[in-house]
Amino acid sequence: MKSIIETKDLSITFGGHTAVDRVSIAVPENHFKSIIGPNGAGKTTFFNLLSGQLMPTEGQIFFREKEITKMSTTERTRLGIGRSFQITNVFPNLTVLENVRLAVQSQAGTRFQMLAHYRKYKVFEEKAEEWLELVLLQNKKEILARNLAHGEKRKLEIAMLLALNTEVLLLDEPTAGMSVEEVPAILEVIKKIKQGKDRTIILIEHKMDMILDLSDTVMVLFNGRLLADGTPEEIMKNETVQSAYLGGLYDDSSIKA
Repeated sequence: MKSIIETKDLSITFGGHTAVDRVSIAVPENHFKSIIGPNGAGKTTFFNLLSGQLMPTEGQIFFREKEITKMSTTERTRLGIGRSFQITNVFPNLTVLENVRLAVQSQAGTRFQMLAHYRKYKVFEEKAEEWLELVLLQNKKEILARNLAHGEKRKLEIAMLLALNTEVLLLDEPTAGMSVEEVPAILEVIKKIKQGKDRTIILIEHKMDMILDLSDTVMVLFNGRLLADGTPEEIMKNETVQSAYLGGLYDDSSIKA
């Protein structure tokens, strides 16, 4: 099976500190991969490299076998790589529907014109409403985004990524900052996206029950290096992973160079 996104010896160094150290992975199309690791393991930095927020010191990134290592975030988004952040990234003074409609327009290559009649954008609104229905926000479409609950803003951000026709969704702790009551709703949205079988999802998350339930494979980062990569069952049984999480003895030679 061909990989949709792949890294080869991906590394980045800040001063004398190597935050991501020769990480090589291959993620198949329509696959769900989670990234776990202790705080400071390099998870978000790795995401920043995949999405183009950071440029690597060494190594390469490929999307559908095309090298994208030096491409900007915008260029990668146009290719089909979308990134959500730990902090929501929506337009607070626009309605929920307007937020998603603008994403639909952007994907269609149509610029907004202030004096154009709103009916010109009806087709975009209809498509936007489809995405809102998928993320369970259809009944909130006329509300200003700033008035949404935190969990609802995360769902809106995901709808905007979907509206851009992203093939790879990079979800950075989508449940971060949510109340216990909000988590099931975002979990249902992510499950629905996975069940569609037309997106590749790469997820950073600390909630292990969520990871075990959703993931096809799990990769573990430790001190910037790839400690393990396998099915959830394999990862949970991996003694080296257990040692890293529990602070036990850790043999650096167990990591493949």
